[in-house]
Amino acid sequence: MTPDEAKNILLHHSFAHEDTSHPKSTRGFLGMLRPFNGELVQENYHEVMEAIKVLHVSLEREQIDREIIASLWAICYLGRSWAIDKNGMLRSNNLISQEQVDLMEAWINNISYAVFCLLDGAGVDEAFDGYDDAQ
Repeated sequence: MTPDEAKNILLHHSFAHEDTSHPKSTRGFLGMLRPFNGELVQENYHEVMEAIKVLHVSLEREQIDREIIASLWAICYLGRSWAIDKNGMLRSNNLISQEQVDLMEAWINNISYAVFCLLDGAGVDEAFDGYDDAQ
C-alpha cells in the first residue's frame, strides 16, 4: 500500500471520501456503525492500522496533512461516541453487545495510541507494540 492509497483508505473509513457510496465508505470503520447491522468488521480495524503504519513517516513530520488527521480523529471520536459511550446511538438503543463495545474500545485505543506515539515521536515500533501483541 502506498501513502496515497493509505490516505484514501482512511478517507473511506472515516466517511470523508468524496465517493460516499463506495462500499469501503458505506461499510468501512464508521460506515459499519451507521446503520449498524450487528457486526463489527475486523478487517476494517486492520486496514486502518495498516494505513497508519504506511503513513508513519507522514505522521512524524512537522507539518501533517490535515485530511489524514481529520480522518483519524473522526474514526476515534465518532467510533467512541457512537459505539462505546453509554449514551451513544448504539448502546442507548441496545443495538450493540457489551462484548462488541469492549472490542471497539480496544480497537479505538490501539488506533489512538499508535497515532499518539507517531505524533509524539516515539517511533513505529512503540506505536504498534500493543497492536502487534494482539495479533
